[in-house]
Amino acid sequence: MPWALGPPDGRYLLRAPDAPPDSPPAHVLVIATLGATERRAPRFGRRTKQVDAPPEPEPAQVSTGRATVIDVAERLVDESRAAAWLKHAGEERLAEDLAVLNRALHAFRLATADPYLNSVERRQALVARIGYGLGEEVAEGLWTDARELVVLDRRQRRSRILHPQARLAALLSGRERPLASEELALRARLDLEHDRRRESALQLLVALDAAIAELASDEHAEEVAGRIDELREQRDPVAHAAQAALEGPLDEAQSETVTFALGRVEAALRARLAAGR
Repeated sequence: MPWALGPPDGRYLLRAPDAPPDSPPAHVLVIATLGATERRAPRFGRRTKQVDAPPEPEPAQVSTGRATVIDVAERLVDESRAAAWLKHAGEERLAEDLAVLNRALHAFRLATADPYLNSVERRQALVARIGYGLGEEVAEGLWTDARELVVLDRRQRRSRILHPQARLAALLSGRERPLASEELALRARLDLEHDRRRESALQLLVALDAAIAELASDEHAEEVAGRIDELREQRDPVAHAAQAALEGPLDEAQSETVTFALGRVEAALRARLAAGR
């Protein structure tokens, strides 16, 4: 997948989340930087005659990265069993490995104190393969057997494509102002999706307070009055979850509170956009 900034090339041992420091590693992550010929978009339009034009330089090499997640806890004892595993392994298994990669990227973000480092997602991968092989073989990007996972082109309804484009134009032109709660809710959602529940709870409390204040003063406040009341009802449960997050991991009930309340914030923000259309 594209690799502008990330962990240095090498091999990294990852234990399972919350596993004791002396427990065996669950995964080995191998990072390698590769060189690839720059992909240039085709040029269209009227053809013009060039006189004594200098030769076009060779395409520059654009660095990409290869991340290989090796599950050292799962050993396939013979090739027939490995082939059967590969036949049924697919996007679900790839998602698990992508979560391992994102754990490493988050750790690198903290280690370097770089706020511009972010998680990656499935659609950013140039190529995604899943397979099996010997340890050193796989670490070098080779496989005994592997297959490429191709995402099917899922065509979206035209209305679902045009709505974000219309709002983007409104935001860029200044015809619509963004809400701080929108960005805060996105950050809380990202933390929750990556199982950083404490961070999500703390981020959600700020997003919730911002959403209540911004929606109450918005020009569409009357249309979303019921949503605002619903958010106010979530204030105390979210505050309790955030306080618990300051002291340690959330329990299941607190995690459910965060998940539910974040969904209500997102729903209120969507309702505000619908009221303005």
